[in-house]
Amino acid sequence: MSTTGNDDDAVDVSVVIPAHNCRSYLDRCLTAALIQRVKKQIVVVDDGSTDGSGELLDLYATYHPAIVKVVHIAASGGPGRPRNVGIEHATGRYVFFCDADDYLGPEALERMVAVADRNGSDIVLGKIVGHGRRAPASMFQHSADRAELDTGTVYNSLSCFKLFRRELLERHRIRFGEGMPVGEDILFSVHAYCHAGAISVVADYDCYHLVSRPDGSSIMQRADSRDPLAWLAMIRGPIRLMAAHVEPGPLRDHLLRRHFRLDIFAQLGTAFLESDDVRRKDIAREVAVLCDEWYTPGVHERLNSIDRQRANALDDIDRLVRLARIENATVRRRLTGLRWEGDDLVVAGAARLDGISRDDGVAVVLRPRHDPGAELVVAAERAGGDFTARVNVAALGSGVWDLRVAVEIEGVVRVGRLGADRDSGVTRPPPRLLDGVAALPYFTRDNGNLSIDVGGHVMAVPGSARLIRTRWGLGQRLLVDGEIKVAGAAPASSALRRVVWRERRTGRERPEKVLALPEGGFAAGSAVGRFPPGTWDAYLELDLGGPPARFRIETDAKTVAAPRKWWWVALLRSVRPYATSGKGRLSAVVRRLTARTIVRRIMQ
Repeated sequence: MSTTGNDDDAVDVSVVIPAHNCRSYLDRCLTAALIQRVKKQIVVVDDGSTDGSGELLDLYATYHPAIVKVVHIAASGGPGRPRNVGIEHATGRYVFFCDADDYLGPEALERMVAVADRNGSDIVLGKIVGHGRRAPASMFQHSADRAELDTGTVYNSLSCFKLFRRELLERHRIRFGEGMPVGEDILFSVHAYCHAGAISVVADYDCYHLVSRPDGSSIMQRADSRDPLAWLAMIRGPIRLMAAHVEPGPLRDHLLRRHFRLDIFAQLGTAFLESDDVRRKDIAREVAVLCDEWYTPGVHERLNSIDRQRANALDDIDRLVRLARIENATVRRRLTGLRWEGDDLVVAGAARLDGISRDDGVAVVLRPRHDPGAELVVAAERAGGDFTARVNVAALGSGVWDLRVAVEIEGVVRVGRLGADRDSGVTRPPPRLLDGVAALPYFTRDNGNLSIDVGGHVMAVPGSARLIRTRWGLGQRLLVDGEIKVAGAAPASSALRRVVWRERRTGRERPEKVLALPEGGFAAGSAVGRFPPGTWDAYLELDLGGPPARFRIETDAKTVAAPRKWWWVALLRSVRPYATSGKGRLSAVVRRLTARTIVRRIMQ
């Protein structure tokens, strides 16, 4: 529970909910808000509902008078007016905006308020998930206490489903556009971003659930909600507002990139194809007007290939149509072969754009999962519609690399994930050790796409550590000799890190030195007799280019040394090494008994 100094009655969050003819969704929305574990105020603004929503809201206010406040207003035609009314009635330190057909995750506000209080955040983005609707994703790749506006992706999300510091909204009089069927939240969010001192992201929890109405009655689900000309007219306001607060330079170019990519050039896609010739000319003209005012070299270098092509073709409607068709064409790809040749993984397949008979080239693109912005492009050899690419896996850095196929046509590159559609004879190549690093090609569990795990980050590295002999040495040490194989080969001597004994019940670990021997051999001497009492399991730990890889040390009853006992002062120490049943793995039971305990056991 969040606190605010000594004022135990202070409200942490005011949840503002505009409601217009959404009675069937209100119970879920309000219940989700009521169970939030913060001091809360729920302000629901009934925007002239005629379906009984107002009466249901009044019932909630009657049963929860200390939490739920209902305000009735005449129908305004959009969510901007009721949200502004909700802000005027809000008393919380923070404000969260929730639509009546959506709902919060049970821990959403608790987590977001904790992040905001810890970092002094003015805005907190909580992960949004869609149910029948597309949810934003680029800004939720990882959580961030402080997300940078000038380099990150938080500005891609201009919906209002976030946590805002109320003092920020009041100090700068940040409000929603009124009388706007769409885009009112873009205006609001742009204004808030321009004044936010700290922005945080909660990406490890589903905070907000974005729901599609089956009847399509939501404003954003209506066919006319993204009319190209109306959208281009609307977006002028947010862009001008942003430019009034941000000086020309890299930050403004970074923010403008979002508007050109998602708001302006997006109108030259599907909607452009669906328009007639006259309307296409109108759309291109409006885009050109915005480009004349805001398109800079800094914006140009930040855009992808197709949008750069569009910027240079605004006076060529036929070219814009071809670009739109290229963008909307499905990338047909099929994996037909996958094999090792030396250190190279040879990837064979077929790729083309559906409905387009030619292309200017094909390549295989590898993107590291930990850094999606980076990529490695491998040129492919062509033979008709087929391609072959040789990936030098030894040159890849540690991490998980996802493979895609890229088809280029007219300067535009279209990319599709590779592997889900593959010939029946294509199987996963065996793992390999390349320069001491484990390389594991695999097909993802969810969609069956091709990836390469370099270092064993998500895939288990296959290997076995097996004892050749054991014996007791001085200092109550169990001496072991063994051999290790990883992916069918002996690892480099430098890969061996240590032997780790792990107590089965407590998880406590005792690391011991290991000596690397030629051809995958190893030797270690562990002072098992000095371990605390318990059952200890033995592992051999290796460095194979990623997180430490552990292999349970295998043995059999004939190889394991006999039990041993020592007297030390008044303690009898006993160690019984043994091979576990089933796979036969080295473990040891350690006991310590006092003379008195021994006598008691004898007398019983």
